[in-house]
Amino acid sequence: MYARKTSLVAAGAASLALLAACGGGSSAGGSGSEASDDIAVSATDTTCDVDATELDAGTHQFTVTNTGSSTTEFYLYAEGDRIMGEVENIAPGVARTLLVELPAGEYQAACKPGMVGDGIRNALTVTGESQQLSDDEQLQTAVEDYTRYVGSQTTALREQTQAFVDAVNAGDVATAQGLYQVARTYFERIEPVAESFGDLDPRIDARENDVEEGGTWTGFHVLERDLWQTGDLSASGPVADQLMTDVDDLITRVQTLELQPLDLANGALGLLDEIASSKITGEEERYSRTDLWDFQANLDGSQTAIASLRPVIAEADPDLAAALDSAFAATQADLAQFASGDGFLLYTELTAEQLQGLSDSINALAAQVSQVPAVVAG
Repeated sequence: MYARKTSLVAAGAASLALLAACGGGSSAGGSGSEASDDIAVSATDTTCDVDATELDAGTHQFTVTNTGSSTTEFYLYAEGDRIMGEVENIAPGVARTLLVELPAGEYQAACKPGMVGDGIRNALTVTGESQQLSDDEQLQTAVEDYTRYVGSQTTALREQTQAFVDAVNAGDVATAQGLYQVARTYFERIEPVAESFGDLDPRIDARENDVEEGGTWTGFHVLERDLWQTGDLSASGPVADQLMTDVDDLITRVQTLELQPLDLANGALGLLDEIASSKITGEEERYSRTDLWDFQANLDGSQTAIASLRPVIAEADPDLAAALDSAFAATQADLAQFASGDGFLLYTELTAEQLQGLSDSINALAAQVSQVPAVVAG
């Protein structure tokens, strides 16, 4: 998810509190074993104090505490603003953890008060070498399995986005509305992969209120507004064409992306965080109200990542593997009750009680998934 200003409902705020207790984040890297340190990060509305400027190559834990008044995010950037790790939606008074593998290189650690802008950045140098997690045969197999899944999703994303763009350019509102959420499903399933390219995710997936003053709003949600709010596609062609260009760019970059085991573990949790911290509020699809399609896509993507890692999890912690199976099955069943035809009920058709039930189910699942990064790193 691109960094967004959002007013969280009680359900979303409660989910953040639970996830803060459980830990979480998203990462990539090149060295590994269980983290031997815990680097404190103090975030306020105007500062980002990181208790380290130099680290040895390896697996590191960052604990980010937000003592400011606005929700913040924490990122680790490599060259070219490639996102190596992130923790989103850190509410005031909340601490979140990020477990990340970092090979030797120059990085920037950044806090983003209000979840906008380039962030308050700190230089971070990593030196030396250590054994990579991906040297483990089981973990390498997991990465290969998940990489094939990402490939299948990006192929479908290109095909369905092209069909959607063609309908927009033809001025066919009904067809474009029908294809909108189909195309977005493939993006939402692999969103943590897309998010590793910090410039592309906002171009494809930003809300209007995400765009800084003077910036240009592009992507799916501009077209969502045109399709459902105005019904006028006369000026939508350039936005649609740019969306197709950006999706093609994403797919090209993904082909050379080397995923690491913690990408799977933390990405699975990140997808659940997407639902619990913002999508549960209904802000994601504010015009089409097709939020439950996004819920399902995020849930499917998370479950696939965990399934790739399951042999490793089952060997290290059989009880956790069983608990994950049960929690995913329960959440899938909770969401399935709102299915309608080939899709779902609109977000506005659910009651507050039903939304709270979904939030509780996602929180329970996230509590289990939050244990996976440490298992993988251990």
